[in-house]
Amino acid sequence: MGKKGRFIAYYRVSTARQGRSGLGLEAQRRAVADYLGSNGWELVKEFKEVESGKRADRPQLDAALRACKKHKAKLVIAKLDRLARNVAFIAKLMESGVDFVAADLPQANKLTIHIMAAMAEYERDMISARTKAALAAVKRRGVKLGGPRIREVSERGRQAQVDRADAFAANVVPIIKEVQKAGVTTLAGIAESLNARGVPTARGGRWAAQTVKNVLERA
Repeated sequence: MGKKGRFIAYYRVSTARQGRSGLGLEAQRRAVADYLGSNGWELVKEFKEVESGKRADRPQLDAALRACKKHKAKLVIAKLDRLARNVAFIAKLMESGVDFVAADLPQANKLTIHIMAAMAEYERDMISARTKAALAAVKRRGVKLGGPRIREVSERGRQAQVDRADAFAANVVPIIKEVQKAGVTTLAGIAESLNARGVPTARGGRWAAQTVKNVLERA
């Protein structure tokens, strides 16, 4: 593990246009600066990656990980959900052995993001398979794609989202029940406990009272 007060920042923007304009980049820098500044920690160096989310080669990430080892520092990212669902990022992070922290969810660890990445990869594969199957079924019926029939495919996509939300709620409710048994009964209190345990929301963010309410109502 790197020294507590030294960090290497890694930012990612998805397109060359965003990279030139700084769109999204400044927000990431502010989040990292606020996190480090509030703890009096040092930003040794920062790296910016302009890439497509589907690309596996990330030279700036490789450089950032090398810098972490050189300076005995931790890797810091701005938002966990921006990178935790990126399988290529997770693979490189796991292989490197470099410690990391996310400014928006510092309680998270490598196990947390490994689970999130695996779920994201599975969801992408399932969505792709369902979409292809739906389109193939429409074509077999001799229907030209476009117009009203596209709504049929879209509806199946929406149903897939509902199914994933139901599955997520079913997995989280047992944890919420444990929290309630421990004496925490308010929605805000449950949200705070889930955040303290490093449990991410379905989108990889932090829990709020309304998020807990939504999950309980769905379950």
